[in-house]
Amino acid sequence: MASRRMDHSPGYLVARPVYSDPSFQEENERKEIVQTTVQEKLRKNCSCTSRRALLIVKSIFPILDWLPNYRWKEWFVNDLISGVSTGLVAILQGLAFALLAAVPVGYGLYSSFFPILTYFFLGTSKHISVGPFPVVSLMVGSVVLSMAPDEKFAILSNSTGLNKTVINTVARDAARVMVSGTLSVLIGIIQLLLGMFQIGFIVRYLADPLVGGFTTAAAFQVFISQIKTLLNVPTKNYNGVLSIIYTIIDIFKNIGQTNICDLIAGLLTLVVVIGVKELNDRYKHIIKVPIPIEVLVTIVATGISYGANLAQKYNAGIVKTIPNGFIPPMTPDVSLFSEMIGSAFSIGIVGYAVAVSVGKVYATKYNYAIDGNQEFIAFGISNIFSGAFSCFCATTALSRTAVQESTGGKTQIAGIISAFMVLIAIVALGRLLEPLQKSVLAAIVIANLKGMFWQVFDVPRLWRQNKWDSIIWVFTCIASILLGLDLGLLAGLIFGLLTIVLRVQL
Repeated sequence: MASRRMDHSPGYLVARPVYSDPSFQEENERKEIVQTTVQEKLRKNCSCTSRRALLIVKSIFPILDWLPNYRWKEWFVNDLISGVSTGLVAILQGLAFALLAAVPVGYGLYSSFFPILTYFFLGTSKHISVGPFPVVSLMVGSVVLSMAPDEKFAILSNSTGLNKTVINTVARDAARVMVSGTLSVLIGIIQLLLGMFQIGFIVRYLADPLVGGFTTAAAFQVFISQIKTLLNVPTKNYNGVLSIIYTIIDIFKNIGQTNICDLIAGLLTLVVVIGVKELNDRYKHIIKVPIPIEVLVTIVATGISYGANLAQKYNAGIVKTIPNGFIPPMTPDVSLFSEMIGSAFSIGIVGYAVAVSVGKVYATKYNYAIDGNQEFIAFGISNIFSGAFSCFCATTALSRTAVQESTGGKTQIAGIISAFMVLIAIVALGRLLEPLQKSVLAAIVIANLKGMFWQVFDVPRLWRQNKWDSIIWVFTCIASILLGLDLGLLAGLIFGLLTIVLRVQL
């Protein structure tokens, strides 16, 4: 203990306690190190008591922990309302996001149903809505288009007496479904292995500026991909470096062929959906259950399209065919694994990062914990299981999760009820949506991108707080737009690590 002398003369008076040997030994008792043999360590770590076995089972199946404590009288009505509302949104988003994944729209319904079944038992988040997400769906679509392009299924037709090249859409769609299902299985295997080897910490390296720049670039790519559907103009499918630039050039080249009927339907849908969503956000303290505007618009648009026969009269692009019921499980094409391993890893990490990030927000709000490694396992098994039923990769959607939480959802009971709503659409109502215009689905996708585009306003705030973070955001965004989402994410990650080295050196 040191104190300043009171006579104001220079110097310090230092005082320390005086120890005797017994008092020192008593206060600083040395703990005897007990040597244990390898056999004893193994016995201790591998012994299985009933309590330890129960804890292990509960860690693998979190449902055994929360379901016995479920307050049926207090929570079930809330979960029921939430599940019905979320299920209606999931049906429309499943159809819409299938366009991004480059598979027939009916498979979007399967992708909104099967992943929830396994996550219900294995997941640790009580609030996220499991299913398709636009960014991940677009990344899946880029792989599908690169491995099953239209040109691969071009055949020579002589039906009109003139030799003409047409696309065998039946064979093409079957191949694309096989690619997306196989990709989902491979993503699931990667996620499962990462979870089993306790690699959940990997998400820490995806810093907020990097994720913000990446998702904003992805939103821009989704926007451009849906603009061509909104206009219903013919364009080629590009992939890889500068693909977004080539797509924009193609759209402007063919803009004279815009289908006015599809354009009007899409623009009206966009205005109405964005307007009502804004009202839902602004008056959420008054409107306890958000207006399901996507569902209402879809019902009206389908009725108009069917009644006015828009497909025949105005050549409108409609959904045409939605499978009724389930298709048998498929065996993934293992020979494709080597071609898609890099993309599968990046898609799996992005999907996991999105789900865990959203899950942590609600876990913090409602005071419970998210297990990062168990989430890897849960999504891994979900993607393997759903991939066998021709689904594309599952994660969570921010807007859908917000609906599930804001309508009073308490647990994953709401999620399983939403899956039941999708099931009804698959087995009974899907055919009723066949006259729906694809431009309406494209407008619904674009309307759900608002939150990701608004991240642009983070850049000035980041610049004031930390200039390096704002540079990482901008670099990742530009790289992901120009190089493609997978290479852009890798470039952003490497650039972020280089900035750390530079900051340490400087």
